[in-house]
Amino acid sequence: MTERWTPASWRKMPIQQVPVYPDADALAGVEQQLAGFPPLVFAGEARRLKRDLAKVAAGEAFLLQGGDCAESFAEHSADNIRDFFRLFLQMAVVLTFAGASPVVKVGRVAGQFAKPRSAPTEKVGDTELPSYRGDIINGIEFTEESRTPDARRQLMVYRQSAATLNLLRAFAGGGYANLQNAHRWMLGFVKDSPSSGRYQELAGRITEALDFMRACGIDPESHPEMRSTDFYTSHEALLLGYEEALTRVDSTSGDWYATSGHMVWIGDRTRQPDHAHVEYCRGIRNPIGLKCGPSLKADELLRLIDTLNPDNEAGRLTLICRFGADKVLEHLPALVRAVKESGRSVVWSCDPMHGNTVKAGNGYKTRPFDLIMREIKGFFDVHQAEGTHAGGIHLEMTGKNVTECTGGARALTDEDLHDRYHTHCDPRLNAEQALEVAFLVAERLKRERAARIMPHVEAAE
Repeated sequence: MTERWTPASWRKMPIQQVPVYPDADALAGVEQQLAGFPPLVFAGEARRLKRDLAKVAAGEAFLLQGGDCAESFAEHSADNIRDFFRLFLQMAVVLTFAGASPVVKVGRVAGQFAKPRSAPTEKVGDTELPSYRGDIINGIEFTEESRTPDARRQLMVYRQSAATLNLLRAFAGGGYANLQNAHRWMLGFVKDSPSSGRYQELAGRITEALDFMRACGIDPESHPEMRSTDFYTSHEALLLGYEEALTRVDSTSGDWYATSGHMVWIGDRTRQPDHAHVEYCRGIRNPIGLKCGPSLKADELLRLIDTLNPDNEAGRLTLICRFGADKVLEHLPALVRAVKESGRSVVWSCDPMHGNTVKAGNGYKTRPFDLIMREIKGFFDVHQAEGTHAGGIHLEMTGKNVTECTGGARALTDEDLHDRYHTHCDPRLNAEQALEVAFLVAERLKRERAARIMPHVEAAE
């Protein structure tokens, strides 16, 4: 690491997953233009998220993080944003009711436009072109013009992120998130699903609780926290030129913050301790995520923790574990043990998506629902055995009625995938499957909460 950090010090370091732009002057011009734009988020909001995540690290809250694999220009619409937010609210209320603790809501949204790739090029027949790296870099169409990295796309990403944030803030603070609307959050195509009845029953219990509170003089009109919610944004900080352009000094503290999103994370492919992505993230004061895959060793993890969170600040660092259903029990315990024994404060979160991607017989990439749930179960089992807090889940999901992941209550099969396979990158849980995950995780939270309470009840008796 360079001794003195600046927003540009990453440029002196080795870097992975970087596109090659054909026009360096055009790239520099776009980055200069972005540097003059208003921030998308504010330092005070990032600090508030860090305080909320500190509660997760202490076992006093649960983190729900999720959203699109990769946002796209083509799918940007008010309806899609609304449906995603409705699904998020449903999942959060299910988890809150079961765990009897706050749920910290962080979307993969308003900035999740870049994707790491396993190969720099893609070949179709005799034609080889650069891989699609997300709409912030190039287009998904398999043509030379589309696949050539274009710096102007960063300006489109900024504008789309600003518009998305504007609508999300209106939903979160303008009354749509009011608990009185819990019945109205159900998406139309989910109404006849197995999860629908369970959710409507839960919404009815919430309504009864609100009626009781109102009778006691507590209502949403006099308590604004009941009619609004905190909703944060996050994305992988992959395209560092874009991130640097939106890095600003906070006038109240003098600290540097990434203003492209409240939280950013480092991917499993770019977490080399002496490389550019770790260098950039170590200097900003936002909450940081770190993807942890099967190749990560305990000593490497401790070194990364010391680099990214040298002051051991609670809520600063979230470890997002993505091992795969067959590897979580093999790799996670040693990491949990090492972090616990070292006294580091972290949030442990489970990403059950990225380690469970398979290719179906018909050629589609998919993620079987049973593998997703097996990894989540293994994640909880390890933390229960180690006496640590399973702090959250990290999902790739959409409010749209897609058919991209197999299984779930409707038992989607490989043959169903072609019906509505719309992702620009990796397969996502549809709204029904995501809500089912929330109910299954909620059952686990409820059991663990009961297990914590029972010893105290027995002692009192």
